[in-house]
Amino acid sequence: MPKEKETHAITREKLIDLLNEDLQREFQAVIAYVNYSQVLKGAAYMNIAAELAVHAKEELDHALILSDQIDYLGGTPAVTAKPVKTSDKAEEMLRFDLDNEVETIRNYRRRVKQADELNEFALSEQIREILMQEQDHLTSLATALGIDPPNPGIAD
Repeated sequence: MPKEKETHAITREKLIDLLNEDLQREFQAVIAYVNYSQVLKGAAYMNIAAELAVHAKEELDHALILSDQIDYLGGTPAVTAKPVKTSDKAEEMLRFDLDNEVETIRNYRRRVKQADELNEFALSEQIREILMQEQDHLTSLATALGIDPPNPGIAD
C-alpha cells in the first residue's frame, strides 16, 4: 500500500510566512548584538563584545537576503523585530543570544527542507550559507560562556 502524502506539505504562502518570522528574528539579532556589543563591560568580555559587533553586521546581511527572497516569492518582507531581552548581567545577555541562535539554526534547518520541497533550490542554498554563519555565532557564544556548543537538533 503506498504511503499517503503528508497533509502538512509546505506551500509558497506558508514559506513566505515562515521566512518573515525568520526575518523578524534576524532584526531581533541585529538589535541585540548592537546593544550587547556596547553594554558588555569588563576585560573578560572585550573579545566577545567586539565579535558581537561583527555578528550584528552579519545578521543584517541575513535580513537583506531573507527580504530579497521573500520579495522573490511574492511576499512583503516584515518590518518589525521579535522582542529583545536585555539584562545588566553579561552572562545572561550571552545566554539570551545563545538561546536565540539555537532557535534560529533549528528553524533554518527546517527552511532548507521546505525550500527544497518547493524546488526553491537557490533559496535553500542561501539559507545553508546563513546557517554556516549562525553556527559560527553559536560556537562563539558558547566559547565566551565556557560551555560546549549546544546541539540545536535536527530539522523535522
